[in-house]
Amino acid sequence: MAAASRDLQGLLAGLDPKADVAQRHIWLIDLFDWLRGDRASPQAALGRVRLLLDAIEARPELRERLRAWWRAFTGAVDLTALLADHGFAPRTAFASELAERLRRKILPGTPETTDASDLFRMVLPGAFDAGWIALLDETQLARIGALLADAALDDDGTPRWRHTVMDAVTYCASQVVAAGFSPELRLRMSAELGAARPFHALMADLDHLREQMFLQPRDEDALQEAFVAFRDRLDACRAVTSSVYTHLEDNGISVGLVFRLRQLRERVLRIRELLDCLMASSPTPGAGPSVARLVGKLVLAGGERNSIRALIASNSSMLAAKVTERSAETGEHYITRDRASYARMVKKAAGGGALTSVTVLLKFSIYALGLSAFWSGLAAGLMYAASFVAIQLLHLTLATKQPAMTAPALAARLRDIKSDGAVSDFVDEVANLVRSQVAAVLGNVLVVVPAMLGVALLVQLALGRPLLDAAHAAATLKSLSLAGPTALYAAITGILLFSASIIAGWTENAFVLHRLDSAMRYNPRIGAFLGAARARRWADFMRTHISGFASNISLGLMLGLLPAFAGFFGLGLDVRHVTLSAGQIAAAAASTGLAVLQQPALWWAVAAIPVIGALNVSVSFYFAFRLALRAHSVSLGDRARIRSAIWARWRSRPVSFFLPA
Repeated sequence: MAAASRDLQGLLAGLDPKADVAQRHIWLIDLFDWLRGDRASPQAALGRVRLLLDAIEARPELRERLRAWWRAFTGAVDLTALLADHGFAPRTAFASELAERLRRKILPGTPETTDASDLFRMVLPGAFDAGWIALLDETQLARIGALLADAALDDDGTPRWRHTVMDAVTYCASQVVAAGFSPELRLRMSAELGAARPFHALMADLDHLREQMFLQPRDEDALQEAFVAFRDRLDACRAVTSSVYTHLEDNGISVGLVFRLRQLRERVLRIRELLDCLMASSPTPGAGPSVARLVGKLVLAGGERNSIRALIASNSSMLAAKVTERSAETGEHYITRDRASYARMVKKAAGGGALTSVTVLLKFSIYALGLSAFWSGLAAGLMYAASFVAIQLLHLTLATKQPAMTAPALAARLRDIKSDGAVSDFVDEVANLVRSQVAAVLGNVLVVVPAMLGVALLVQLALGRPLLDAAHAAATLKSLSLAGPTALYAAITGILLFSASIIAGWTENAFVLHRLDSAMRYNPRIGAFLGAARARRWADFMRTHISGFASNISLGLMLGLLPAFAGFFGLGLDVRHVTLSAGQIAAAAASTGLAVLQQPALWWAVAAIPVIGALNVSVSFYFAFRLALRAHSVSLGDRARIRSAIWARWRSRPVSFFLPA
């Protein structure tokens, strides 16, 4: 501490109120670097704060020099922008915001600035500062306030900080009103809550609060009444904004809308924090804790504002909210909850498996054409897409399509997960979902194999030769062997399945957001071309099937084109879909004949089927469920409770995950 004291004496000797802007700010940066020390602990920083206060209070001349420095600092730097805007992103575009944050990380900042936000980032750059500021007690805050008291007064004798904070409240309130008046929010707000027109009256209430705040002499009762009126109006604005969430399912959601809603909420919270500081009778002692909390939150907000990881997390959360609401609606149809629905799922999956045998036959036919890698992959992708759409329109089921669609529906039940009963209901739904997946996979695989054997036999009878020659049959079995990279390819396919669900949710949300079903139903040109009755039927049909079309077409193209694109870059990646793989094994076995039963290659390929199915389902479900958890902001504590409840169910009733009660 003796060394710290010597360093402090040299630092205080450099305190010069008449220095230029850059030198004043460099001194401030050096002061906070000294306070942080070696960042050993926040308590060590508190000890340095006490040492600083003792040194200044012991020398009246130094105290007056500090006050003169503070007057010069607040006269040159506009603190209003810091209080009102620090930590808020000015734009919704991910690319431009990412470029801005990269610029700040790469390019050095300059202390020769009057932008308080830029200076704040250099003076208090990290979460460590928020830690030691939060530990400041009321005595220390009162001492700091006393040193700066009356250092900067306006012409009316009012401390300048009051005008600064009031201006910041005004700027924040104007942003709240602008967001409330934006068409994206205004047209979706509840008519009942909006009847009071809280956004229209917010600025008038703020003007009345400002008038009472700076009235001389001040009427404390009238000031408190004006404060309560403004606070209640602010709460009404937030309540009417929250009603927007109830209309998202009917009207769709956009990233811009989520951005505005979250920004408005954060602006309201910032106004409350500023009002806590403003309503204190003086900077000390009443406002001290409020100011310390505000500064600590500004430090954390600035760190979030500069973090690329936080930007990615925020945007992925907004995208999750955009996509999962639509996927949840679609995924409900894939969950079975009783014996009757379980039996229907098995039948639909059996039909899907039978149709997949034709898909496998067409795949081998396309590869027999000998096209280049890209055109062969594109043809296969289009064929997959057509096959998957046919399965959809025939109301059949492809097992691996389910997990990524059902995960958002499952996570939608986590909105109220605090009670033990809600956790138990959620575990029941997990069991229902797992049973549905098991039924769909078994229905697909157990039917595609005999169906493919029958197709291969018919081809052999019709052409007089096996579907595959010996070399191609052996290569097919080897490529699907569990001893090879099949597990990796199956996991990659799970990611493709998840990606298809994202595309499906995004497409359906866009369809609803832009009201394309209403346009198809009522647009005069479409009505004249199709006829009114047919236009209505097409609108209802597309509204029902748009998500499935987007998912099936995108999945088919990805399955066909991924090997071609990976080969172009020399990666050698491939896809492994459990139903398609089972059909290919059956085709290779039928082409080889009964002798294949004695070949280890067959059994290595057969052993890969449950691994492929498990990875297809689990990987796609994992990513979709994680995304849905982010969208619903489920805490880590609640996730731990859910995991414990699921394991408890597995230990006590494992059969419930496979067969209905």
